[in-house]
Amino acid sequence: MTKPAKRNISGVLLLDKPLNISSNKAIQIAKHLFYAAKCGHTGTLDPLATGLLPVCFGEATKFSSVLLGANKTYETTLKLGFMSTTGDAEGEISQVAATVQNPAFSACEQTIQDFIGPIMQTPPMYSALKHQGKPLYAYARGGEIIERQAREIIIHGIQIRSLLHNELQLNIQCGTGTYIRTLAEDIGKALGCGGAYLLSLRRTAIDRFQVTQAHTLLALEEMNAAERDACLLPVDCLLQAYPAVTLSDQSAILLQQGRTVECQPGSNAMPAGEVIRLYNRQHFMGLGEITAKQEIMAKRLLSNSYWSEIAV
Repeated sequence: MTKPAKRNISGVLLLDKPLNISSNKAIQIAKHLFYAAKCGHTGTLDPLATGLLPVCFGEATKFSSVLLGANKTYETTLKLGFMSTTGDAEGEISQVAATVQNPAFSACEQTIQDFIGPIMQTPPMYSALKHQGKPLYAYARGGEIIERQAREIIIHGIQIRSLLHNELQLNIQCGTGTYIRTLAEDIGKALGCGGAYLLSLRRTAIDRFQVTQAHTLLALEEMNAAERDACLLPVDCLLQAYPAVTLSDQSAILLQQGRTVECQPGSNAMPAGEVIRLYNRQHFMGLGEITAKQEIMAKRLLSNSYWSEIAV
């Protein structure tokens, strides 16, 4: 039986990654379901984490980095008084001390306030950060510990969902570069429990995207091709934070030729360096940038082949 040809489709799929598979595996399954020629992601989740994983197809891969630095929201459950070699349930678990008392709800409320705002955090050994071209987790699996420098992250908010014995369930809103496993350990230590590890982790939001908008792999598998394609969001959904500018046909052509063009008459002046979304006849063209002369230059445009298809 002949395999269907790969399709040059473009768009963004909000995927609800299941438990116990890697982000790369989930993305490859999605790529196969859509018969997509090109596919990428906007940041990974560990195999034991679930939740929102935006997947970029085709031309959307050009803008996937936008979400790498976006704010994220997580639901997580901490096991207080225990430590894990990996920071989660996948590692070797050890009890810190049998005599440690479970904290009171009021103590948890008070302690987590110290973690809100800019804080310093040391990345864990079980992470994809690289040392001399090799990810830290590769050293960790070989029993080697690499010295890491603490770096500043930001925690926008933490809310307690429940506290049952030594299991603390939290909602966490954080900036880019935050390791929830490390945050869990640090909270456990600050509570006087000696540490903590993650029993579960679910990403519920990235920027303005919510996991309630996402589709599971099982649901996608049960759809026909047209239903799956209808799940894709347009490429420019990733870029709504940038102001939009509509170009005339002539300006659109000149910009594709590598020329700069004047801002549209009557448009408000924008500061030099401002990144903008570009449109022509309601079709998204890509990103531009305002020059010191109040002209527009191309920053990242959709390919000419894609543009010719949608602009017909």
